[in-house]
Amino acid sequence: MHSVYGYDAFRGHQAAAIEQVAGGGDAVVLMPTGGGKSLCYQIPALLREGTGVVVSPLIALMHDQVDALVRNGVRAAYLNSGQQPHERADVERAYLAGELDLLYIAPERLSNPAVQRFLEGGTVALFAIDEAHCVAQWGHDFRPDYLALGDLAERWPDVPRIALTATATEATHREITERLHLGGAEHYVSSFDRPNIQYRISPKAEVRRQLLEFVRSEGRDAEGNPVPGIVYALSRASTEKYAAYLAEHGIDAVPYHAGLPPEVRRRTQDRFLREEGVVVVATIAFGMGIDKPDVRFVAHVDLPKSVEGYYQETGRAGRDGLPATAWLAYGLQDVVQQRRMIDESPGDLAHRRRMQSHLDAMLALCETVDCRRQNLLGYFGERSTPCGNCDTCLVPPASWDGTVPSQKLLSTIVRLQRERGQRFGAGHLVDILRGKQTARMTQYGHDRLATFGLGADLSDAQWRGVVRQLLAQGILQTVGEYGVITLTDEAAAVLSGDRTVSFRVDADRPARSRGSSRSGSAATAGADLDPAAEELFQALRAWRAAEAKEQGVPAYIVFGDATLRAVALERPASLDALAGITGIGEKKRDAYGAKLIEVVTSN
Repeated sequence: MHSVYGYDAFRGHQAAAIEQVAGGGDAVVLMPTGGGKSLCYQIPALLREGTGVVVSPLIALMHDQVDALVRNGVRAAYLNSGQQPHERADVERAYLAGELDLLYIAPERLSNPAVQRFLEGGTVALFAIDEAHCVAQWGHDFRPDYLALGDLAERWPDVPRIALTATATEATHREITERLHLGGAEHYVSSFDRPNIQYRISPKAEVRRQLLEFVRSEGRDAEGNPVPGIVYALSRASTEKYAAYLAEHGIDAVPYHAGLPPEVRRRTQDRFLREEGVVVVATIAFGMGIDKPDVRFVAHVDLPKSVEGYYQETGRAGRDGLPATAWLAYGLQDVVQQRRMIDESPGDLAHRRRMQSHLDAMLALCETVDCRRQNLLGYFGERSTPCGNCDTCLVPPASWDGTVPSQKLLSTIVRLQRERGQRFGAGHLVDILRGKQTARMTQYGHDRLATFGLGADLSDAQWRGVVRQLLAQGILQTVGEYGVITLTDEAAAVLSGDRTVSFRVDADRPARSRGSSRSGSAATAGADLDPAAEELFQALRAWRAAEAKEQGVPAYIVFGDATLRAVALERPASLDALAGITGIGEKKRDAYGAKLIEVVTSN
């Protein structure tokens, strides 16, 4: 822990999980992104005889993962389809000769019988199954090859196995255990809380303008330098549209999606990892496994399909423990679109119901008037108290009695459907209630309905909020490809007056994350430096950038920001003084120590 990685203490369940696997036992590890999962298999692989085989779906990132390990003095390598034959031959020879501590391999390669026979020719210290949520049948990153990993127990009965993920509800946890045949494993479940991340959710208005405002406010550090961030959109076309809009307004933004040529995706990923302040606008195909610790914000411009997906994606921010922000904009059209996607899903009824329950949980998170973090952690079965670092804690939303407006809307739907056999979407229903004389209104004679104009006291935006929140509360539902709105069984109690309805008042402007509102680990992680330390920190970052560029590696592989901040605070004057600074192991001290001391003493 100290000599290789430069850390002085284990966190949470790390020590127990390491002891379990190093001693030959199986383990299931659930830790949040940035919680130190990788050490739970890397250290046992260093302690045990043979090579730790790491099963990872992240082929595009294996090079950087291995590079970071090698720079810490670990004998690591990978096997994947992107290598030349002579490169694979060198890795295979090293494995068979017992010269590797860790070997990274993709699940589809490991399921190949020839590769399994090759592994039997050497000594496997352990199998680590990373991103283990991929075994969940309907997980958003489902990979069929993961299902075959359960057979490892039969072929290598004496080799310990460890499954790891940052995203698992109790149901997914059970599924991982069952599918990977880990019934006898010890389970280590850490808190899912990431207190340094501030969660903010805003109603959609002009989403492009909202996004630009958000990136401008969150996209620079205290010195005014651009910081890296990720923006998630649902479709490929949207990623290109939003990236172009941000670029037009001076943001270094680039799109990323599976439809782009491989060389463009590689170049984008390399820029994001190696350059400062790049914003990637992506589909969810981007980000899994990217070990970039200094991502300062993650934004969603479309509603995620599930809380698991949302948590996984927001967890890519602030892995260094410093303040980060997760912002989501969502609106009525998001709900309609997601419901339509569920209706059109090729899965069976049970699958569609599961997707619907995921959406319902996501809507509950968006519409809650209570602490976002409490809601989010509660989804994963974890109890917590209000966090003081989300938008609902910082600016508690007001609520209002929406019973009468709800009755007006529900009554309009009843009159159209039952009296006339007609069903419409939200836009036309709002027009009726607002009393708008449109061509469509005249065509259908809806200006003669008893509810025509009864809702003129609310604006279009307010009425769309009413529809959105009634959908979230399960009083309304959307049907068919056109998103027509109908009543659920819950509506009867509202119409009869037996059930009241409360709505949250949408804030005009979101809570801002900068300033004294930061709490939790963000405050203790050294987010604020005095002027002299800040000046040294910036000098260290400039040195690191030049060093990383010369070596052709991402800056964080040299040192993370947290390590440079610690150096700036402690101002070590000798190599021995570097030994107690987090993130500086023996190998890195030998490689960079003299240069670090030089920067410190000259500033």
